[in-house]
Amino acid sequence: MTKLARYLKPYLASVALCIALLLLQASCDLTLPNYMSDIVNTGIQKGGISTAYPEVASENGLALLTTFMPEQDATFVKNTYTAVTRGSDTFAELEKSYTNLPDTVYLARDLTEENSARLDAAFGRASYAFVTTLSGLGNGSNVTDTSSDGEAPTSIDMTKLYAMLPMLQSGMVDPSKAIADAATLPETTYSATGALFVKGFYQELGADTAGIQTRYLLAAGGRMLGVALVGGLASVAVGLFASRVGAGVARNLRKDLFSRISRFSNTELDHFSAASLITRTTNDVTQVQMLVTMGLRMLCYAPIMGVGGIFMALSKSPQMSWVLGVGVGLIMLLIFFIYKVAMPHFRVMQNLVDRLNLVTRENLSGLMVVRAFGTQKFEEGRFDKANLDLNKNNLFVNRVMAFMMPAMNLVMNMLTLLIIWVGGKQIAASTLQVGDMMAFMQYAMQIMFSFLMISMMFIMVPRAAVSGSRISEVLSTEITIADPPHPIVPEHPLSGRLEFQDVSFKYGGADENVLEHISFTARPGETTAFIGSTGSGKSTLINLIPRFYDVTEGRITIDGIDVRDLPLSTLRQSVGYVPQKGLLFSGDIADNLRYGKEDATEEELNEAARIAQAEKFISEKPEGYATEISQGGTNVSGGQRQRLSIARALVKKAPICIFDDSFSALDFKTDAALRKALHSATTKSAVLIVAQRISTIMHAQQIIVLADGRIVGKGTHEELLKTCETYQEIAKSQLTEEELQ
Repeated sequence: MTKLARYLKPYLASVALCIALLLLQASCDLTLPNYMSDIVNTGIQKGGISTAYPEVASENGLALLTTFMPEQDATFVKNTYTAVTRGSDTFAELEKSYTNLPDTVYLARDLTEENSARLDAAFGRASYAFVTTLSGLGNGSNVTDTSSDGEAPTSIDMTKLYAMLPMLQSGMVDPSKAIADAATLPETTYSATGALFVKGFYQELGADTAGIQTRYLLAAGGRMLGVALVGGLASVAVGLFASRVGAGVARNLRKDLFSRISRFSNTELDHFSAASLITRTTNDVTQVQMLVTMGLRMLCYAPIMGVGGIFMALSKSPQMSWVLGVGVGLIMLLIFFIYKVAMPHFRVMQNLVDRLNLVTRENLSGLMVVRAFGTQKFEEGRFDKANLDLNKNNLFVNRVMAFMMPAMNLVMNMLTLLIIWVGGKQIAASTLQVGDMMAFMQYAMQIMFSFLMISMMFIMVPRAAVSGSRISEVLSTEITIADPPHPIVPEHPLSGRLEFQDVSFKYGGADENVLEHISFTARPGETTAFIGSTGSGKSTLINLIPRFYDVTEGRITIDGIDVRDLPLSTLRQSVGYVPQKGLLFSGDIADNLRYGKEDATEEELNEAARIAQAEKFISEKPEGYATEISQGGTNVSGGQRQRLSIARALVKKAPICIFDDSFSALDFKTDAALRKALHSATTKSAVLIVAQRISTIMHAQQIIVLADGRIVGKGTHEELLKTCETYQEIAKSQLTEEELQ
């Protein structure tokens, strides 16, 4: 899989942009629970008042709370607040927000971040100490309204508090213990009480506290909406760029795979089945594309959210860290179980797809044979077995995945209940606020979803890794037949003089040679024919000329140059090749005839069709050369397919023309007419014909008889009838005594 990482190099900028956008999206997603916490804690519980100290307070208000402050805090508060009297510009400005100001009020000055924090702590602890003191005296209910559980005050009657001020200042009540206890409390315990006193101070001065709450909620909600929109846009952008990267990588992989396969020799093609190569070029590349697309989103996003969520959750409540540990532990156990159970089935899935494609391709390619032998039921059984094997594997994997989602939901729901139970106890103990518990819950869900995404990647990565290995296997396969390191480029076009010099050949892995000590010369303007029993090596010998295979021993030369020293393009451009099975490509007839020479004129097409005896049936078609040919040429007969294949080779006008048993589907009359026309059209080319019929080759200038991979006869028809027993046997089995003369 790592070998395919180089395909990401052209998209490094896009990958970096995706990571930057994922960081932005993750920071937005991690910020949202904080905004929700602020809305609940401050906007709802504290009435939109975010500090435990008032920006403006009356003289009685300051005197009341400084009574419950340590001397150091009281001195700091008195030095921070400045008296503002009626008639001053500052007082007039304050009257716009406060409609019930006394003649003198106190305004907080120099509110730096440090000073604000000190004031917040001083007033918060003082307010808590005050409420604790009153509760100890049994007077708390006279000045505060409480919630239904009787624990948290919801509003304060300031007039009643101020009535108690002389008693508090006279020393009749000792607040020292309450002050000392308040000094040890965390902020979450006293912040709500401080905000409640601030709200009372503002109401006393005529401020619109409902408006303060509304403005806070709108501002916080607006910020939350803005962050959500930014996160959403980042998510859309990441999806766009990740999809482009994945599609680009898949496109380049398919391009390189196709290019590599098209340069495979028959040796490499024998190693991979056609069905497997198709699967690797399509399904396997799709798996890699999915991994790149989803990996850019999940592999980067999930760890950021998981680690970030843990830190953010612990910042809300370190005491509940063990709850996260329980949830993460259960998720990890679930992922490990799925990994151990499902992974082996993911690894074999691609092989099962290969098998299904192979059976399907064989059945479709050999459909006529299947019908002729009446083996439809047998083929259906083969297909059903391959299909059921793949289906069972997929069903098992899908069942495991179907189990995973409810299990994940169960873990997350149990974790939610545990957070509510533990968080409720902490809220009751005033060590946690409701909004913080809700934020902790959201962070816990984000952490769980992060591990869920990671588990999905655990499933995708092994399958894509198998696909990547299969792709790499094709891309890294050494091509045995390639251009030589130092090719010999002929100064003039090749004339076509072909010579086999003591050539032997055996297939890779075979113990014995298929061809042994083959030597002959084929000259331009002459026809060299090959005949022999089935398996004698005729087609193998022909395949050595365009280097479909390379010789094991000896050498093959064209114009004295070893074919292994010629550039492949030069060599194959010099060969007009007609295979045993006439293969046509989808398109029209003209496209197929121009396959070897794109710029061929209509006159050249007509001439080639005339020589190949294809002109008549082409002219009989309504659209002529524009007649569409289906894939593989299945909409024309076998003889027509052969004649079009021959015409295609003739259009090329190559110095060497090879006909590998290319006249077998022709009747005797057409065969004779074609050979006669071919002789006059190839006076400058070396023609090599592989045939089974004596009548096809009896007029060749040179006939080579093969048996068991060796030359057992060489000469003209008349010479071989006298000197070659094998040729005599073949000739007598096909021709009468009169025809042999």
